[in-house]
This record gives sequence, structure tokens and C-alpha cells, in this order.
Amino acid sequence: MTQSSFDLKLLDSATANDDQEAVREALARISEDVKSRLKKGSASSVEFMTLTIGTLKKIEGTSNADVRINCLIDAAHFFYVIGQAFSAIEPALAAIDLATRVNQRSLLRKGLTVVGIMYADTGNISQAIECYARALTLVEELREKDSECIVWLNLGVALLYCALYRDAIACFEHVITLSASDSGLAHFRGSAYANIALCALHLEDFARGLRAAENSVKERGEPQTAAEMVSRVLAENNYTRLLLEVNSIERAKERCDIGRRYAARSMSMRAEISATIADGLCEVHAGQVDVGISRLTSALERARMMRGSMLREVLIALVKAYELAGQPQRALIYLREMMEVTRQTQQENALKHLRIHLEHAGQEYEGPQVGTTSLERREAVLRGKVAEQELFKSRIEMLERLAVTAELRDDSTGEHSYRVGKLAGLIAHEFGCDKDTCYMIELAARLHDIGKIGVPDAILLKPDKLNPAERQIMRTHTTVGAELLSKSNIPHMQMAEEIARAHHEWWDGSGYPGNLSGSAIPLAARITALADVFDALTHKRPYKEAWPLVAALEEIASLKGKQFDPQLTDHFLVLIGRLQDDCVDIDKFLGQAALASPFLVARSKIWDTLQKSKNTDGTGSDSRLDLQR
Repeated sequence: MTQSSFDLKLLDSATANDDQEAVREALARISEDVKSRLKKGSASSVEFMTLTIGTLKKIEGTSNADVRINCLIDAAHFFYVIGQAFSAIEPALAAIDLATRVNQRSLLRKGLTVVGIMYADTGNISQAIECYARALTLVEELREKDSECIVWLNLGVALLYCALYRDAIACFEHVITLSASDSGLAHFRGSAYANIALCALHLEDFARGLRAAENSVKERGEPQTAAEMVSRVLAENNYTRLLLEVNSIERAKERCDIGRRYAARSMSMRAEISATIADGLCEVHAGQVDVGISRLTSALERARMMRGSMLREVLIALVKAYELAGQPQRALIYLREMMEVTRQTQQENALKHLRIHLEHAGQEYEGPQVGTTSLERREAVLRGKVAEQELFKSRIEMLERLAVTAELRDDSTGEHSYRVGKLAGLIAHEFGCDKDTCYMIELAARLHDIGKIGVPDAILLKPDKLNPAERQIMRTHTTVGAELLSKSNIPHMQMAEEIARAHHEWWDGSGYPGNLSGSAIPLAARITALADVFDALTHKRPYKEAWPLVAALEEIASLKGKQFDPQLTDHFLVLIGRLQDDCVDIDKFLGQAALASPFLVARSKIWDTLQKSKNTDGTGSDSRLDLQR
């Protein structure tokens, strides 16, 4: 039996009456072993890490809390390094729970940041941003400049993941400002510049990207740990791709060589795949098409074992390679696979996060208790309805977060889903639906566009009119959303599923995805369609300016009996007329529920913090964190 196995066995059976000095020594040795394995980043340590996490979670009380918390955080970081971010969430949450119980604010900040990284990496951007907002509150109290850089850096990465590139750049520039006068924070500047380079690559601002990539290399020291090497390889990949975009092939090959060297030392599959992508693209740009595509195909086989973001990266590279080679049909094959991988990955991630949310909520509904009198029975029924509604609301909270995140690329305020939900509930009431039905429609309608998590950024963010192929991809958000909701295993989700699937069906049968017509379209979907189109027309989108309210109402009236249910349209027009008379600001009224969203509250806090710091240091930027647009 190894020393670590012996120590884990001791900890697993330890009680308050045992030799606490022996327990502390065992924890210290386990902690050092975890740190050592984290530096190596080898997947062969998975079993040990899993056993360690389980043992640490079973320890009762708060003794040796700091060692236990750091050990859990290091274990979480290990799983991230080897590309298993979901496995990292459990130990990170356990660390947060223990740090909260002992009021260890510095370690709580660390735990929140780590779990935020895992949430962002697995597509749960909203909850990642909530974690970072909490971490920023702690940073303000602790006055730790390095911790502040860490939080802002990872916040920028989360925004980058959901394609809010200019917002992400604002965060990275803030890191550069924070660290400008402290040589000990230079490594943060290196990471910030590397991420600015990636944002600029997506924005096709290649000159800015190359400046940032060069600064990133200058600011970085020699990487020592596996994590630092992985980070450097990813940065070299971005640098290479930027150089290829400006046809600087020889310099791109130089960056490839550097990336390949660090990838070999890192022992990380993620780094090796990233380096191979850069190599393959270099070969294709240099005219060695067969060699380059062979490299990329090899990377694809390894990425299929990992799945996740690296698989999408390889497929994107293959699409690019075949386009450069003048083989559009082959490019289309990999494009379709990429779309299917995106849809499947996003759906699987969403369901995993939903399961984690429900497990941690730990709520069960037992139904109303029957009273002995008619009044007691009536009270019990009412309490039961309220409880059922609140339970449903809490169960869909995670799905609501995901729906809002999916909309961020279209609506940067994050309020579209809430406005549509509120307006749909009001239309239902105007139509004569009972109070309970109106409430359920309001909640369910917030999820109408959740399927957009499976639509590529390039389509959602496209400022021009979509071509027929892109339009078909965009239309899949209805079936993707409905499928996701049907697999959620949450009671009473049928209405939300119907809305997601059918809110683009037209009254005359010319809509999608099923060409339903008339009353064959579910009522809740017909109601949501009106609310959705009205809100989309009256607000700015990447592809259009906001319409004046009068013009929007005229457009909807003109589509009565064609796109919209004639009877519902009449009720809708009467309702909007009344809202104009009763509300000073219809938008504010309809979006009121967004004020209670933990995610949107967190975003507002982040925006306020960034603006305050800019006013304090006197710096400004064209790339502002656009949270209130």
C-alpha cells in the first residue's frame, strides 16, 4: 500500500476522537500529492483524484479547513487541465461550501473563480458570471490585486465563450490596466493580451490581434506547470492563425514550432490537439494540402475521444482547410458534423447542468395535505398550487439561465426572454385564460429560444441577411429547444416544449418546423409568437435597427390571419393600446422580472464595477462592457 493510499484510508475512517495530529499530517501529504499530480497533468491520476475528492467530502466538521479547501480546488483544477471540466464542478462546489462555513473569504474567492471557470467551459455562462460577480465583491473587501486580475481575466473568457467579443476585450484591457505598474503581475498581462488576440481573430481585426499576440509573448515567462504550458500552446495557436490570415506563413511556422514544443512537454491532450491544428493549417496555407489535412484528420480522431470544445475547433479547422483547398463539398461534410456536435454537446451540457442544479436544490414536492374542514381543504389546495408553481419556477431556473445566455448574442441586455414571457402572460389573460395558466405561460415562454444554444455564433451574429443554408440552420433552434426541454424530466414542461417547437409556426401553415396551421398550433405557442415578434421588432438586433412602436403594431396587424391567430391579434392590439396609456415605459414594465434574475443582477454589478474603476483611473476604451445597451 502506498503512503497516499494509507493516508486516504486513515482520513476515510477518522473521527473526532482520533489523533488529530496524525490527521493533519495525512492531509498535508495528500495535499502535496495532489499538487504534484496537478503539475504533471496526467490522466493516469484520475482514479486517485476521484478517491481523494470523495474522502475529503466525507470528513465532518471544519478542522483543517484551509488544507481541505485548497486540496479540493487543486483537484478541480486537475480535472480541468485534463479536459474533464464537469468532473471539476463537484470538488469546487465542495470547496465553496466549506470556505463559506468557516468564513474563509480568500479561499471562497478562489473557489468561486474555479467553479466559474468550469461553468464557463461547459457552457453555463450565466452561472459563471454569477460566480465572478460574487468573487468581485470579495476582491473589493480583500484588496488583493492578483485576485482581482484573475477574476476579470476569467470573466472576459466567459464573455468570449458566448461571442461577446468587444465586451470580453474590455475585461482584458482592465486586467492590463490593473497590472500595469506591478512587474509581479506580468503573467496576467500575457494572458490578457492572448485573449484579446483571439477576440480580434473572431472580429477579423487582424492588425489588432497581431499586436496583442506579440505583446502576449513578450509578457510571458517560461511556462513551468502543465497548466501554464497548455495556456501557452493555446496562445501560440491564436498567434499562428492570425499570421496565416495575413499570409505570413514563415512566421506562422515559427510559432507552430514553439507551440509544438510546449505541447509535448505539457503531456496534455488538449495542448497536443491545439498544436496539431496550428500545424495542419500552416501546411495547408503553404500548399502542402495533403499533409495538412492528414494532420488535421489525425487531430480529429483524438478530439473525438475528448469531445467538447476541442472537437469543434478541429472541425472548424477542417472546414477552413477544405475551403482553402477548393473542395467545398468536403468542407460541407465537416461543417454539418460541426453543427451536429455543437447541438449535441450543448444539449448534453445543458441537461448535466440541470441535473446538478436539481441535486443541489434538493427540493421535493409532496402535494397538499387534506384538511378536516372545507376551509382547511380549500387553504391546503391553494397552498398546494402556490407550492407547485414555486417548485416549477425553481426547477426551470437553470433552463431560464441557459435561455437568457442563448439570447445574449442577439440581445445583449438579457431581458428579451423576460419581456416575451411577461407579454405572453398578459396576452393569455386578455384572451381569457385563468390565472394559473397565465402564470405557466409566462414562465414557459421565457424558454422559447433556448434552442439557440445549438446555433453557431457566425449565424446568430451575422449582420447581413441569412442565405438559405444559414436560414435552415437557424430554424433548427425550434426542434433543438423542444428536444432539450422534453429530455429535462421536469413535470409540467409540455407547454414549454410546445412553445419552443411551434412559436415560429404561422396561422396560414407557411411557418416552421412542422407547417402547422390554425388551431393545430398550440395556443401557448400562438400567444408567444405575438409577444416574440413584437419584442424583436421594437428592439435592435445585429441584423436590424429597432422599429418605432407604431410601425411594429402596423406590421403585426397586417399579418393578422397570415402569421398570427386573428382573434389573438385583436386582443394583443387592444392590450398594447392599454399598456401605452397605463405605462410610462412599456419596456421597463415588461422586463421587471429581469431585475430578480441573479444572472442579470450579477452582470449589472460587473458593469458598475468596471465603470467605477474607469472613472477612478481616468482610462477609457472604445471596447466597453456593453451590459446596458
